[in-house]
Amino acid sequence: MEIFNYAFMQRAFIVGILLAAVIPCIGIVIVFKRMSMIGDALSHTSLAGVAAGLVFGMNPVAAAAAACVIASFGIEWIRRKLPKFSEMSISIIMSAGIGLAGVLSGFVKNAANFNSFLFGSIVAISDTELYLVVGVSVMVLLLFLLMYKELFYVSLDEQSARLAGVPVRTVNFIFTILIAVTVSVAARTVGALIVSSMMVVPVACAMQFGKNYRQTLLYAVALDVIFMIIGLFAAYYLRLKPGGTIVLVGVIFLILVFAGKKLYLKKE
Repeated sequence: MEIFNYAFMQRAFIVGILLAAVIPCIGIVIVFKRMSMIGDALSHTSLAGVAAGLVFGMNPVAAAAAACVIASFGIEWIRRKLPKFSEMSISIIMSAGIGLAGVLSGFVKNAANFNSFLFGSIVAISDTELYLVVGVSVMVLLLFLLMYKELFYVSLDEQSARLAGVPVRTVNFIFTILIAVTVSVAARTVGALIVSSMMVVPVACAMQFGKNYRQTLLYAVALDVIFMIIGLFAAYYLRLKPGGTIVLVGVIFLILVFAGKKLYLKKE
């Protein structure tokens, strides 16, 4: 177990497991609200924030968080303007984020700093970033647990939740902040192009086993933690990129589950 002899790998496991426990909590609400692509939209927009931060001498993570918050509210605003075509809001914001990131990246002097946010650098995070992830993870988990019932109602049917007395607008506002903060922090560690996959893939796997919302959530968290641990071990010993390896572990597991269920049904 020489992997744990290195401080950077110890930090990577702490950060990875914390994020693996938090991201599915956000992901399950997104999936049940039929907005799986919102992770892509915000992760691409976070790159615009990163580029802006590097160009103007700001903290890239803070700039990414600000960009994600603005993008999240932009999505909600467009959804209200186009209620019959609400999915368009995600595509519009993602297009704007990609365009802005492409333009601003041309002004970044050190391309290596910007590129580190594309696929993440979980093995190169500092102590300050470690504390940031711990703080954000605790905050997101606490708010998710406090708003568990409200998020459950809103994720299934906003109209019914409103009739049941749930303050839908307030819940969506807080959840929007949680998504933005989670994406911006995860972009630094696992990569902006990968964080959306970590939101959806574990939930998709968990849906194959969970019989209800609570079971699906618990399975998603457990599976994401397992994917994270296996991915970090594989990345270290096979000398692979951690972010991509973690996601591929999850995708391979999902494919195996589909194949296993198909064989089982044939035997039945």
